[in-house]
Amino acid sequence: MIWCIFILGILLPQSFAHPGFFTSIGQMTDLIHTEKDLVTSLKDYIKAEEDKLEQIKKWAEKLDRLTNTATKDPEGFVGHPVNAFKLVKRLNTEWSELENLVLKDMSDGFISNLTIQRQYFPNDEDQVGAAKALLRLQDTYNLDTDTISKGNLPGVKHKSFLTAEDCFELGKVAYTEADYYHTELWMEQALRQLEEGEISTIDKVSVLDYLSYAVYQQGDLDKALLLTKKLLELDPEHQRANGNLKYFEYIMAKEKDANKSASDGQSDKKTTPRRKGVAVDYLPERQKYEMLCRGEGIKMTPRRQKKLFCRYHDGNRNPKFILAPAKQEDEWDKPRIIRFHDIISDAEIEIVKDLAKPRLSRATVHDPETGKLTTAQYRVSKSAWLSGYENPVVSRINMRIQDLTGLDVSTAEELQVANYGVGGQYEPHFDFARKDEPDAFKELGTGNRIATWLFYMSDVSAGGATVFPEVGASVWPKKGTAVFWYNLFASGEGDYSTRHAACPVLVGNKWVSNKWLHERGQEFRRPCTLSELE
Repeated sequence: MIWCIFILGILLPQSFAHPGFFTSIGQMTDLIHTEKDLVTSLKDYIKAEEDKLEQIKKWAEKLDRLTNTATKDPEGFVGHPVNAFKLVKRLNTEWSELENLVLKDMSDGFISNLTIQRQYFPNDEDQVGAAKALLRLQDTYNLDTDTISKGNLPGVKHKSFLTAEDCFELGKVAYTEADYYHTELWMEQALRQLEEGEISTIDKVSVLDYLSYAVYQQGDLDKALLLTKKLLELDPEHQRANGNLKYFEYIMAKEKDANKSASDGQSDKKTTPRRKGVAVDYLPERQKYEMLCRGEGIKMTPRRQKKLFCRYHDGNRNPKFILAPAKQEDEWDKPRIIRFHDIISDAEIEIVKDLAKPRLSRATVHDPETGKLTTAQYRVSKSAWLSGYENPVVSRINMRIQDLTGLDVSTAEELQVANYGVGGQYEPHFDFARKDEPDAFKELGTGNRIATWLFYMSDVSAGGATVFPEVGASVWPKKGTAVFWYNLFASGEGDYSTRHAACPVLVGNKWVSNKWLHERGQEFRRPCTLSELE
């Protein structure tokens, strides 16, 4: 007899986030103000309802006293001509006014405001994106579900907790993505909190329904059977669980017979249970990348460390920096990564951010096949481009980069400003075009990206490092500093050790701006060498 497993229905709406969906900090802070405005409007509505009820209450108390007196001697009461007149007046006019007061809708102002603000509300896609960001942070920073649920994250100012219902929703998001590893983790957390006595709108049956199926999908049939039996103890009539129970028992009996046959030498086949864990990832250096994001696996030896120095840099006797040289620090030797300290002021940062905020949109990358800009799963941030001609501060920043690097910025791309909010990241990538991407920057006509200049325009409470997985380097954000490195050797060949990534922001938010400098115009500023790798 063959049984079919009952698959859980997808309970989330059908419009899901594209991979790596992202909401910027700017948008999130706007939502905070929107919600505050709605709370104020709601309180105004409550006050109006209370005032209305107070009027009705006073009317009822007055009439209660009057009718108590009148009913004791009705004929004597209406025998008074004033009482008779007032009774007729009340019933003909005043009760109608009371009816209008009772029927008056005090919610018009609140509903109108809510309707206006609703256009700025997050949708189902946003909610799924925020959930995915939490799952991404969980993996990158090796956080267990209990730590996240209790809000025990480094550098937090405003501690927050996840309810059992929140955990259940995270598990459902993972489930709809067929990510049964995270489904199991978050459903178990929801179940734990319910068993600890948390009052919730969800019940253990719903959680166990998802949990048992997620566990089965990962190959743990024994645990799936145990959880299904636990569910049936709570709800013996649960149709899907009863079907699954029969199916699990059938599979286990079949495996038992197969194992018995194998032990008797009747079969050479062996069952191999599926390995539990995160699904296969497209990113080959995922483990190294995430270790570096956590500050682990850095490969700088003491001997190499001794060769890294701090210095004052005058931009090769540039008049602007002779009296006030820039502070330079070696962050790494190969590839050479240099950090400039106090290189952009707080005032300049605010101007750049103010210029960028209205234009922030989903960051793009160059498609190697088409040479055009497109969004990508591995880049999750909001960005905007600023031209030097539109503001003197941007122009001044561009010239500062030219003066300190000695490279011509006239052929560089515009200043790109990026904001990484919750879970925002840019997975390992190259800034330069490889040989199999000859048309990557064809439209620009300025050659390949010879170098990268990256401003850090905010401190980050936790996470957000720039890491180089090929060489085991981590560079941490520090407001007012900038890092610089060459993407190409002087020969024009790409330096593959510059493959780098922006780690997810765990707590806080990260503002950066970068300048990609191109080959054209650098012929005499950085001459070619005879060696390919120099």
